[in-house]
Amino acid sequence: MRGALQRMVLVLAATGAGGVLAVDLPGSRDLDVLPRFPSSQIVDFRESVQTERLYPQGSIRRISGRLRYEREILAQGSYRAVTYELPRTHTAEQAFNAAREALLERGSELLYWCQGRECGASSLWANAVFGNATLYGSDEQQAYALLRLSGAEGESLLSLYSITRGNRRAYLHVEQLKAASPLGELLPTPETLLRQLRHDGRLKLPEAAEPESSWAELLARCLSLDSTVRVSLSGTRAGEWHERLKALRIGAVRLELGDGQGGLLELRLLR
Repeated sequence: MRGALQRMVLVLAATGAGGVLAVDLPGSRDLDVLPRFPSSQIVDFRESVQTERLYPQGSIRRISGRLRYEREILAQGSYRAVTYELPRTHTAEQAFNAAREALLERGSELLYWCQGRECGASSLWANAVFGNATLYGSDEQQAYALLRLSGAEGESLLSLYSITRGNRRAYLHVEQLKAASPLGELLPTPETLLRQLRHDGRLKLPEAAEPESSWAELLARCLSLDSTVRVSLSGTRAGEWHERLKALRIGAVRLELGDGQGGLLELRLLR
C-alpha cells in the first residue's frame, strides 16, 4: 500500500497541473552551468564536440533575401543546446529572467539583451539562428540574451531565447559553446547596459573595466541614451570613474559617489 502511494505521488509530481506525464527527450541533459526551470521538460537536444556558431549581438533582418545582423560574434568549440517546454503555470518571460539572473550570479557578463519586436522576426531566430522550428512564435513575446562566462574550464558563450507560440505554449532555448580559443575583448552594447540597469536597478562592471579603458566611453554612451537616468558609483576607483564620466560629458548632477568603496565598479540606479 505504501509503495503504491509513493508511486502515485511521483506521478503527480511529474505530471503537474496539466495532467500529462512530462518526459525528457531520450539522451538529453541540462547544461552544467544552468539549473533547470521547475517542472519544465526537454523537447529538443543537440550536442557537438566541435562546431562553429555565429551569435547575433543585435537585431536581425532579412534584406533582399539575405540575413543581416547589426553585430555578431563568431566562435568555435564544443556545443550543447537544450530546448525546454515550460509548464503552463509559468510564462516564458519568467523562465528567461530566472535563467539570466542565475547566469549573472555565476559571474557571466551580459553582452546583449533584447525583447519583443526589437529583436527582429521570431521566424528568423527560430529557423536561421537556432535551426529549430519549435521556437517560432509571436514577435512580441520573445526575448534573447547573449552572455560570456570565464573560469577555470575556459571561456563560454551562453545564449538564451524564450518564446510563446500561438497555441500559448512557452519555450526556453539555452545554448553553451565552450570556446576552443580565447574570445578576446567582447563588449556589451550600450542599450544592453541601460536595459540591465533599469531592470535590475544595479550594474556591476567586470574586472577588465577601468576608467582608462574602452569601457569608459561605452558607459558614457549608455548613460547618454537616457538623460533622466541618475546613478551612484561605488568601488575602489569610483572617484576616478566619476571624473572620467564627467570628462565624457555626463553631467555631474547625474553622478553620485556611493557608500561602498571596495571592489569593482558598481552602478546603482537612483530613483
